[in-house]
Amino acid sequence: MRNLIESQGIAVTEEPIIRWSEGGELRSARWRSESGAPPPRRVVVVDDRTKADAAYRLASEGTALLWRGDFHNARQLLQAMARRMERSLGKRPAPPSSSPAEAFHRHRLAQSQRARTLGMLLIPFEAGHHIPLRRAPDVHRACEEAFGTVEGPYVAPLRDLLGAIGAHEWRKNGVEISALGARIHPHYGVFSPIRGEYVDLVAKAPLPSRELAFDIGTGTGVLAAILARRGVARIVATDQDPRALACARENLERLGLAGRVEAVRADLFPEGRAPLVVCNPPWIPARPKSPLEHAVYDPESRMLRGFLSGLGAHLAPGGEGWLILSDIAEHLGLRTREELLRTFDEAGLQVIDRLDACPTHRKAFDSADPLHAARALEVTSLWRLALR
Repeated sequence: MRNLIESQGIAVTEEPIIRWSEGGELRSARWRSESGAPPPRRVVVVDDRTKADAAYRLASEGTALLWRGDFHNARQLLQAMARRMERSLGKRPAPPSSSPAEAFHRHRLAQSQRARTLGMLLIPFEAGHHIPLRRAPDVHRACEEAFGTVEGPYVAPLRDLLGAIGAHEWRKNGVEISALGARIHPHYGVFSPIRGEYVDLVAKAPLPSRELAFDIGTGTGVLAAILARRGVARIVATDQDPRALACARENLERLGLAGRVEAVRADLFPEGRAPLVVCNPPWIPARPKSPLEHAVYDPESRMLRGFLSGLGAHLAPGGEGWLILSDIAEHLGLRTREELLRTFDEAGLQVIDRLDACPTHRKAFDSADPLHAARALEVTSLWRLALR
């Protein structure tokens, strides 16, 4: 977390420390949490003898559990705690007249509570991201990719470690992108292009020019790569997250497109104008609750509004802005279509055309999903915008 905060230009005065009693001695270590959670105030040492019911009760009460047993047993305990959490949340009846927005906020609250409770199971680390537990795997590379270099011992939630391991596998194996005929390899903390419909929209929309394009908020670089494969001679891809820029550069290098795509750090737009400016902002106007949620949630539609209001100053004469946006926020009651169209109008933009695609991911068809009613109606659109 310290590395991420420093990369965003925020001054850090000291690293957080977690303290606990063990073997009659007071001990401490550096604390790290990808969600930005503070060190827990109450910590007890647990091991293979700890029962899931007791662990879940302590975690629910705000007591952290520092694991000293077998690593694989820790994973099983976390799964058992998760099952108890799901049963507990499932017993809460939804208000009969709740609106889609209320259902969404309830869902997010439940997610937050789940993450907080399950984040109470902690794992010790030694220097070099070594885990001093029986049958612990070698996670050095996964942790280096996710957390960077960390000197000395530290303590972190087991969920953070499992997230890093999962991200390492995604990065190693990649995501097949049919429109590219190749794989994109997402890095930890960078939104993975598993929703293929928005990529396909960019792959088939008619290009206004093949001279130059800006890709705003490039992430993995997938849309910049699509544009380059379609024959755009030069693309400037921007992002303000160093993780995303490193990811995009690596993917573009792997695809042999680094010579045509320049990845630069910027808050939205680079300097100059282009005949094509593309942006796929986060689709849901809500406040992220952790740094990893910034690719999904756009508080007060900041990125969306920033793109639309600044688009005119960065479009070449006769150029187009492509906004890729799902209408999931509309079905959740978080934004109306009228509000979106009014934002276009206030920015001096007109709609030339709109290309639509229905999602094909599994949640769109999962009736057990808490947001299924909204997901079943969702449409992803590519809005072709121009100055009035």
